[in-house]
Amino acid sequence: MKMFAAALAIATALTGSAMAQSYPAKPITMIVPFAAGGPTDIIARFVGEHMSRSLGQTIVIENVAGAGGTTGITRAAGSPNDGYTIMMGHMGTHGAAPALYPGLKYDPTALVPVGIAASTPILIVGSNKLPPKTLQEFIAYAKANPDKLNQAHAGIGSVSHSTCVMLNVQLGIKPTAVPYTGTGPALNDMISGQVDYMCDQIVNLSEQIRAGNVRAYAIASPERSPALPDVPTTKEAGLPEYQVIAWNAIFAPVGTAPEITAKLNDALKKALADETTRGRLLNLGAVLPKENEQSQAFLGEFVKQEVARWTPILKAAK
Repeated sequence: MKMFAAALAIATALTGSAMAQSYPAKPITMIVPFAAGGPTDIIARFVGEHMSRSLGQTIVIENVAGAGGTTGITRAAGSPNDGYTIMMGHMGTHGAAPALYPGLKYDPTALVPVGIAASTPILIVGSNKLPPKTLQEFIAYAKANPDKLNQAHAGIGSVSHSTCVMLNVQLGIKPTAVPYTGTGPALNDMISGQVDYMCDQIVNLSEQIRAGNVRAYAIASPERSPALPDVPTTKEAGLPEYQVIAWNAIFAPVGTAPEITAKLNDALKKALADETTRGRLLNLGAVLPKENEQSQAFLGEFVKQEVARWTPILKAAK
């Protein structure tokens, strides 16, 4: 009996190894846990297109939105670990979610990291109808008028929600939060003056800022963005402690073979090295990972740091 069990284990291992060597033999599904057209979806499609060419199989994007992105990640995490279902997670689904959703059905730190695709700086923006014109004026106004101020966000667990929670905690303010189904509707109401301010990714805001429809107070990154060179950093504007960049990264279900995720990581690296793909991402205002930030190991440790970073912030804000 023991000899049979040992033989079965060896056969299973050999079969798994053969499958990994021939991978991929059919199209791969990448689950994006947000609606089509958003930053995570756009980044997934840009890198996925080039990865398809490297792997010799199509990567099909499937949008599964809901519950701050956790619906899609839950589905992907429960998929077979054969490499044919992967996911594009982000700061909210893999950093903030454990603090926001006590009944979360997946462990972000247990999912197999493939690699970081791109990051997007966060901006603090306000309505043109709001009196403050600089970040320091905004901070003073917010502290003096906490009951009058309202802040838009794209739903609990969204980047615009989590990043503004961090800002509000640092400023010691509790504005009225106004949830929307997405950044688009929130921006429309801010342009019309129905809501006062929000925090969100540069990808969603740059066009409206350039058009003068909303006022950019600062960008929460170490350096100014080439996409918006006139917008000061939070350090330049007087709030150096507010540093936050959203990120998007590819993961695979628990137990996915290392040989498979290594092939996916290699394809992602090739996509990030491609001049056309890089140009498309940089034009969005995205920040690409440095060479030492493109490994699976780096992403694995980074997710642990993000969970540790966001949990106390979000719990303190209740």
